[in-house]
This record gives sequence, C-alpha cells and structure tokens, in this order.
Amino acid sequence: MAEHNVTGSQGEDLAVRFLEEKGYQIVCRNWRNRGRKELDIVATKDNTLVFVEVKTRRVGSLSNPLAAVNGQKQHRLVLAANSFIQTHRIDMNVRFDVVAIVGTRIEHIENAFIPSATYY
Repeated sequence: MAEHNVTGSQGEDLAVRFLEEKGYQIVCRNWRNRGRKELDIVATKDNTLVFVEVKTRRVGSLSNPLAAVNGQKQHRLVLAANSFIQTHRIDMNVRFDVVAIVGTRIEHIENAFIPSATYY
C-alpha cells in the first residue's frame, strides 16, 4: 500500500475513535457506490445523518488539509451522499462535516459546508 494510503487509513482510524468519543454512531466507512463516488465516514448523531470527509497530513506538510475540500470535492461528496441516501432509503436530516488531521492534532468542523441546489 502506498504511503499516502497508509496515512489516510490511519487518519480515518483516528477520526472514527474521535467521533465515537463525541457520541457519534458510525454507520459505515469507505462507502462506495458503483461509480467512483466514495464517502469516508457515515455516522449518526442527534437524529442527523453525518457525512464526514477526513483529510490527513503528516506533520511538516505544507498543504492545508481543509483546503482539499474545495468546491469540486464538495460537489462529489454531495453526489455520493445522495446516492447513499437513495440506496438506503434514508429520511433524516443531513450534515457534512470535515475532520482534518495533522500528526495527532484533530480539528472537527461540523456543518463544514451547505450544499447548494447546483450540486444536485
């Protein structure tokens, strides 16, 4: 496995533990539909379905993990979330969060973005 994949997987493991400690129930990890759409973590909390994008960087990395969740990435996340909701016939409030990890520092941004109608 490539080093960036190992870093990403370790980051997702940290994010899951962090979210569980905050009372989130993990529904699934690395969900994919038949296309190329992927969701890192799907969780629930307070009757809300939460789609969590995890971005992990090594200490010393010059790139900001939050900057990687740009408009294009948000669009893909919304499409994947719609697919997940339709596949599982879910009727709940929905929220998009981002967990950014640099080394062992974890930053959780709840409601990181609100999809616009143009994403659908």
